[in-house]
Formats: sequence, C-alpha cells, structure tokens
Amino acid sequence: MAKKDKTTDAAREKDREKWMARLQVRLAMQPGVDRAVVLQAVKDVTAHCAATGEHPRAAFGDPDAYAVQTAARLVPADRATRARRHDGMVNALGSALKRAGDVAGL
Repeated sequence: MAKKDKTTDAAREKDREKWMARLQVRLAMQPGVDRAVVLQAVKDVTAHCAATGEHPRAAFGDPDAYAVQTAARLVPADRATRARRHDGMVNALGSALKRAGDVAGL
C-alpha cells in the first residue's frame, strides 16, 4: 500500500472516530437518552458502515441531526417528556439558587 493511501485511510478513520464521538455526545444530551440508547445507536451505525463501507457522514448525515432523529426513534415519548420536565425543574431550581446566592452575596 502506498504511503498516500495509508495517510488517506488514517485521515478517514480519524474523521469517522470524530463523527462517532460527536454522535455519542449529542445523543447523550437528548432528553430520556440513557447508556443503552447510545450503545444501540453506535452499534447500528457501526454495523451499517461495516456492511456497506460507507462513512457515517455519507450514510447518516450530520451527527447532531442524526442524534436528534435517533433519540426520537429509540426513546419512548413518555420517557423523553419526563426527562424534559425534570431538566426544566432542575434548571429552574439552579437559577433560583443562583439568584438567592447573588442576593445573599455568596
């Protein structure tokens, strides 16, 4: 194999790894997503790319958009709704505590 081919392969593999890492981070940020959902998504993408030889970006597009689509597909709607409600309450509490700390001079 020529040196250029090895360099190209290495760059392609690094880009694939970056795409997968971005997918995992963005997916983990979606409401209701747990470890099992992230692992299933990684397994699905990896299997597809291994079978077809496609790069994940060519097969699935932008990792951020695919994370949103994957969460919508793999997370039950009621669990996502509960997670959004919980996140909203935690954010409101954090905001209230910050304001109280600011008022108290903490």
